[in-house]
Amino acid sequence: MRILPIATLGLALCLGAVPLTAVAQDFQPVQRQSLDRIVAVVNQQAIMQSQLEERMEQARSQLAAQGQGLPPEGVLREHMLEQIILEEIQLQMAADAGLSIDDTMLNRQIREIAERNRMTLDQFADALEADGLSMAAVREEIRREMLLRELQQRQVGGRINVSNREVERFIEQQGGNVSLDQARQMVFQRKANEALDAWLQEIRAEAFVDNRLANGR
Repeated sequence: MRILPIATLGLALCLGAVPLTAVAQDFQPVQRQSLDRIVAVVNQQAIMQSQLEERMEQARSQLAAQGQGLPPEGVLREHMLEQIILEEIQLQMAADAGLSIDDTMLNRQIREIAERNRMTLDQFADALEADGLSMAAVREEIRREMLLRELQQRQVGGRINVSNREVERFIEQQGGNVSLDQARQMVFQRKANEALDAWLQEIRAEAFVDNRLANGR
């Protein structure tokens, strides 16, 4: 039984505007190879080849489910490694700030995901098992996504201010075909994405990153 799609967080700022970007249906762990190697170092934290391969497999599965073609292997590898690097920087920041997602918050989110897929928790667990996934692994993936969202909300949310004039201008641009609330939400989300992109560039520039693939090692 395939779980209905659940939006993917990736690097998009949610700020409570859209459902949690959990990746339960795309989280496809691959067997770790006996011989692993370091592909990047982020502030003394190593990122392993097996992590990169796992993330690439997730991306392949997601693109296939969406009916999209795959980019060249090298492009996909470079993109996914950069995403892992950015996430590792954020996870380190979250740890330094003492942020965490407790089991109560996590259980509530999992329950909401199950309900959106019109399942009970037991049915949700069975569906994951049918797809070759374990509830324990998916729980930790969702916890990680929630932690990233919490950090992004704290770091970027305060930078966003939507004026009435911006909303009015947006409605005019859309030919008056959107409501006031819809326009405000769309303008907010656009500015949130822009603020997030700027912040990610800031923290990426400030971090020590040794990308060994990019450096030919």
